[in-house]
Amino acid sequence: MSLDLFAPLDLPNGESIPNRIAKAAMEENMAVEGQLPGRALWNLYSAWAKGGAGLIITGNVMVDGRAMTGPGGVVLEAGTVIAPFKRWARAIRAGGAQAWMQLSHPGRQVYAGMGGNVWSASDIPLDLGKHSKMFGRPVAMSEEQIEETIGRFATSAALAEEAGFTGVQIHAAHGYLISQFLSPLSNRREDKWGGSVENRARFLREIIRAVRESVSPAFCVAVKLNSADFQRGGFDEKDATRVVEMLNILKVDLVELSGGSYESPAMQGRTADGRTLAREAYFLDFAQRIASAARMPVMTTGGINRKAVAQHVLDQGIDMVGIATALAMNPHLVNDWKTDPGARVDPVMVPWKDKALVALGTMAIVKRQLRRLGVGKQPMPDVSPTITLLMDQLRKLQQTRRYRRWLKRR
Repeated sequence: MSLDLFAPLDLPNGESIPNRIAKAAMEENMAVEGQLPGRALWNLYSAWAKGGAGLIITGNVMVDGRAMTGPGGVVLEAGTVIAPFKRWARAIRAGGAQAWMQLSHPGRQVYAGMGGNVWSASDIPLDLGKHSKMFGRPVAMSEEQIEETIGRFATSAALAEEAGFTGVQIHAAHGYLISQFLSPLSNRREDKWGGSVENRARFLREIIRAVRESVSPAFCVAVKLNSADFQRGGFDEKDATRVVEMLNILKVDLVELSGGSYESPAMQGRTADGRTLAREAYFLDFAQRIASAARMPVMTTGGINRKAVAQHVLDQGIDMVGIATALAMNPHLVNDWKTDPGARVDPVMVPWKDKALVALGTMAIVKRQLRRLGVGKQPMPDVSPTITLLMDQLRKLQQTRRYRRWLKRR
């Protein structure tokens, strides 16, 4: 019997998501002064709240203001003003959706010009060819820094619950810090945090335990995990399956399966190891196999922009469908499907040869749509990637100066 996209999904902790469609996380870089959510983010999420998704996951919120994926990122840590986050949570929940905050630490994926900490499992820098110097040189974390960071995830989760969010998603994918611990390419440690997949997953497991202890039983705790890194010798499907088996004995309410990193942007449909991904629902084949080991609900995200594809994902035994870029182009797509099953969004195409620049250009186009929604305008996807990327870089320079002033005042 086929699952209904608009049927509720019951979670292990007893909570329920109104339907099987999630607005997956996208990095917005729209924070206001003090790295806080402001009117633009409230407006953006109000648009999504009216759009029909049963679960809305924020873009990555940093657990440590000294380490940021981008200068316009939001930070939630001890001492952060909570009022803007309460308004953010209210905006998301206004339409009845679950509101989950994605918690993240970038690790080594920090732009060199930003300052702050560039921590990782080991001191292995990003390999982006001629673009490698764009990112800081990482240092291997000490035992004390590892324990501090575990505590930061727990603190941020507790503050998210205080602010009115209904859950958190721990970001362990896309080459960020937890993903760096999971991958044998970036984790060369010889202590209890490295080596076997069990040791490489210890950081994630300890974060989940600490988060779960810091929040109430009804608060949802989810994990975003790579199905693979799509790099030769990296974290692979076998590793992902083993990690999911480890998560089965922890109180995890949902696992989202994605893939890739800055070095191999599989989340945009491109890989570093030469594998060809499906044009839609990139990670479905991987998710099907990995989900067979999961005792919690599983969601997959990547390249889904048609109702027929979303339904196909459910028909293959996956519990939930995550949609990201398509909802930047049409925030009401889910509701549109109720009256027009053929409604769709065309994928973002950047016709350049340089893979690193294609990834940056694609993200710039998506972020431009988010900013338009944040000021009450409609998306305008048919824009010049060159002009948009230049605009994004100029904006990033301004945000970097503001962030560095904020960092200095801390």
